[in-house]
Amino acid sequence: MGLLSDPVRRRALARFVLRLNTPLCVLSYVAGIAWFLALAFPPLTQRTYMSENAMGSTMVEEQFIGGDRARNFARDFAAHRRKSGALPVAWLERSMRSVGLEVYTQSFSRKLPFPDETHERYMVSGTNVYGILRAPRAASTESLVLTVPCGPDSTNSQAVGLLLALAAHFRGQIYWAKDIIFLVTEHDLLGTEAWLEAYHDLNVTGIQSSPLQGRAGAIQAAVALELSSDVVTSLDVTVEGLNGQLPNLDLLNLFQTFCQKGGLLCTLQGKLQPQDWTSLEGPLQGLQTLLLMVLRQASGRPHGPHGLFLRYRVEALTLRGINSFRQYKYDLVAVGKALEGMFRKLNHLLERLHQSFFFYLLPALSRFVSIGLYMPAAGFLLLVLGLKISSLWMQLHEAGVSPEEAGKAPSPGSPPLAAQGVGLASLMAPLLISQAMGLALYVLPVLGQHVAAQHFPVAEAEAVVLTLLAIYVAGLALPHNTHRVVSSQVPDRSWMALKLVALIYLALQLGCIALTNFSLGFLLAATMVPAAALTKPHGPRPLYAALLVVTSPAVTLLGSLFLWRELQEVPLSLAEGWQLFLTALAQGVLEHHTYGALLFPILALGLYPCWLLFWNVLFWK
Repeated sequence: MGLLSDPVRRRALARFVLRLNTPLCVLSYVAGIAWFLALAFPPLTQRTYMSENAMGSTMVEEQFIGGDRARNFARDFAAHRRKSGALPVAWLERSMRSVGLEVYTQSFSRKLPFPDETHERYMVSGTNVYGILRAPRAASTESLVLTVPCGPDSTNSQAVGLLLALAAHFRGQIYWAKDIIFLVTEHDLLGTEAWLEAYHDLNVTGIQSSPLQGRAGAIQAAVALELSSDVVTSLDVTVEGLNGQLPNLDLLNLFQTFCQKGGLLCTLQGKLQPQDWTSLEGPLQGLQTLLLMVLRQASGRPHGPHGLFLRYRVEALTLRGINSFRQYKYDLVAVGKALEGMFRKLNHLLERLHQSFFFYLLPALSRFVSIGLYMPAAGFLLLVLGLKISSLWMQLHEAGVSPEEAGKAPSPGSPPLAAQGVGLASLMAPLLISQAMGLALYVLPVLGQHVAAQHFPVAEAEAVVLTLLAIYVAGLALPHNTHRVVSSQVPDRSWMALKLVALIYLALQLGCIALTNFSLGFLLAATMVPAAALTKPHGPRPLYAALLVVTSPAVTLLGSLFLWRELQEVPLSLAEGWQLFLTALAQGVLEHHTYGALLFPILALGLYPCWLLFWNVLFWK
């Protein structure tokens, strides 16, 4: 305590910290990036294991043999779908009743905030069909869900056929202790969200839907199925949900266990599992898979119907059947047996899945990185901001200390302490203007789409994207606007105070984001922290300006799209990347208003205004 209370020692400590600040910042940033890249290497990556005792063994005998029946159902469904041009609701009702289910329908409608050009829809209306298999050994207090989404792009007929065949098989068994809901949704995720909101008696996205006439118990787990062919070469599992949520790791372990038991080839991010983790090749392949997961989780999109179940505390996965040119192929019987085994094990649960991890990264299906091992990577990056904050604070404190307090005799020409203080008016203007620009970026594109479409030859969706870009680029003029508001009698140290506020603002945001969605927090920290630490109004200003632009949120999104396609081994040209970037902007705004994805408001209301503060610091006069 004497070190901090003694002015002379405190100033000596400040000089020591200031002298080592830059080396410590560089070391901390390099340590954060190196720690992240090392996550795919043992011992940071660990073997997965089953934590839930009720699912610790695969000693169940799968008896599903309804492959032919599933194919017949699939052909009939596809024929009726082509004939009606929509989901064949009446045929689904008859088919579900014929296998012994309680059948109900739900109609829904949703007017999107602007036309979805990717799926070519604006006014959406559809019908969900679901059947309930009541458990003969329980009182409908718990349930499981098997769902098949049917979108306008693909009928998913093989998945519907397998769902009906599994329903017929499950109906003949007497060991079920949980209700099983067989759900077929129209319009992909919109139908899933409408059904979930009605099932839980909520309305969080504005979807208009009819109330559900039939309910089962509290949903414990769900599996979404997508099949594009009667035969598959592998099953790809998707875990990333809305706003980066992940299912309990035990559910993923259960899927992998039954795939291994049945000899099914299972993949993650479309990548096969590395076989040899002792050599360099295995961890490098795992690092590629891990990077793909980080990019998908950072997007905050629900990458399948399971992503919407996670919002309601329902553990869920999406399984996609892949039919590629691999040698070994599997029919619907093999897929059905894997699903039967999973549902029989989930039927044994006495409570919700909770004993395994909810926060993890996956370099492979058989390997995972727990939260305690990957968080230091983000911590090292945030330490850079902490060091810069302490440095600026000490510089401001030293500049504001009077000569008497420093133990020196005041010189006749030294200004009083009040004259050296930082003017609050000089800080309020850039803070308010930057936040106002962020609010405009969030509100105006959707509100002004019709006005823009009337005055310019563009569609509503294009008007939203162009308005976004226009407001974003207009923020570059903020330094000039700010200096018109700020008084000309600005102290020289005001830029230091503004940068201090901006660093604290950025550190708080990145810290909160990393706790809920590590992937998004780490990507933003890895790009924004260097520019935030280096920016100042003197020195090589063009270099700092270029660094700020390159590390801005929009350019980070553009670079992430190129990296994602490069990791998928489908590289993009500049024109294709720009078009994909415009599509991603439109989808991000649309998914926020439709499903509640938080990436768009985080960037518009939080990180973009914070980035503008650093832009103000760079051009401070």
